[in-house]
Amino acid sequence: MLQVEALRAKLRGNIGLVTAYAHLMGGSLGRLVLSLGYFVSVANALSLSDFGLFAAASATGVVLSRIAAFGFVSPLYRVATGRPRLVGAYTAGFLAALLASLPVVGLAAAGFYAAFFSGEMSMAAFAAVVVAEVLCWRVLEVVCIVNNGLGRFGRAAILAILGSAIRAVAAVAFAVFSDHSLLAWAIAYMGANALAMAAAIVFFYPRVRLRFAPALYWGQWRDSVSVASAEIIFYLQSELDKLLVLSIGGPHIAGLYAILMRLVDLTAMPIRAFNTMVVQKLMKAPQWLSSWRFRLSLEAGIAAVSVAGLAFLGGFLAIFPNALGRNVADAAPLVLLALLVPAFRNLVEFQSELLYARGKTTVRALILALVGMIKAGLLVLLLRHADDGSTAWITGMNALFAGLWMVSAVASYTAFDWHGRQRPDETIRPAPQPGE
Repeated sequence: MLQVEALRAKLRGNIGLVTAYAHLMGGSLGRLVLSLGYFVSVANALSLSDFGLFAAASATGVVLSRIAAFGFVSPLYRVATGRPRLVGAYTAGFLAALLASLPVVGLAAAGFYAAFFSGEMSMAAFAAVVVAEVLCWRVLEVVCIVNNGLGRFGRAAILAILGSAIRAVAAVAFAVFSDHSLLAWAIAYMGANALAMAAAIVFFYPRVRLRFAPALYWGQWRDSVSVASAEIIFYLQSELDKLLVLSIGGPHIAGLYAILMRLVDLTAMPIRAFNTMVVQKLMKAPQWLSSWRFRLSLEAGIAAVSVAGLAFLGGFLAIFPNALGRNVADAAPLVLLALLVPAFRNLVEFQSELLYARGKTTVRALILALVGMIKAGLLVLLLRHADDGSTAWITGMNALFAGLWMVSAVASYTAFDWHGRQRPDETIRPAPQPGE
């Protein structure tokens, strides 16, 4: 009888796990379809050079959005997960931290503009894109994170799809009705993200009474700063490539690179849903991933799904090169040259998530910084002789990302298995991030 009850309990737990994953996957698949429509509309409405500039500005905004609120989304997620009655108090703390961080974000944005965009893109267009990412889309992400913390995976998935749908509609409207200028798209992009943010706050945030309680926040500063630092470094190493390509190769190669990496990024959406479930499983059962055979099987599965996704896209575009528009058609013959990139890229992200699950945010930040520096150096070497007609640099990206994966794997699993002193307030899961 005891064995039967244990089996029933295990089945109920597995059903719950499958249901949660299905909700996350539903959001990922919905965003995949909408993101593809959004990508096709924008990539073909803008010139290749303007699309490269927009992608680089958007990447900058994503990095700057991790400065916003100085990482206080992490304590907010934790109380949503374990002490939901405090969500109102920590929401007030998050809003205060967000306001306090805006001058820092503004200064950092000005530095990025002067270094990479001055003379290439108007300040108004750049500012509109940064506001869209830092304020509007980041707040929508926080609403998703809080809902996930409360176990409302379905609501979070619906919100992620809704936000992506609003951006997709704006992209289609821009392609059909606008003058196709970069400034016009930047303004439309900011408006769409603002609308998505308003819908998230009004219809999806839990009904709570805001209560500013500074005494609750002081003990969280180390966790918040640690998580914010790790997030900034993570997105710097994942997004800095767009800025480097822009500064070394120019807007045309930046546009081509942005199209290729956007197609690669589409393969990561189902993987990120899987990563979320792996992290939550590890937080509840720390020994779950102790077997090297199991680890390798997970990595092999992630690699296989990633490569299959890009192979499908590349094969489809090889047969129907104009299916995604004229600008994407220019990149269509090149997609399969980067076939292994999504596997290695998604595995680096997976290994980073494992360190989140272990609560090792500081060492995670250091590893990401190392990976980012190596990536920047290899990109400079790869692109220094590239011109608008060369493709060798695309093939070279496979080796570049393979090297990053090896560095990440050695460092991450060494840290993962190290049972040194661990601060309990670091076991935070400040993600998943919708639509990235």
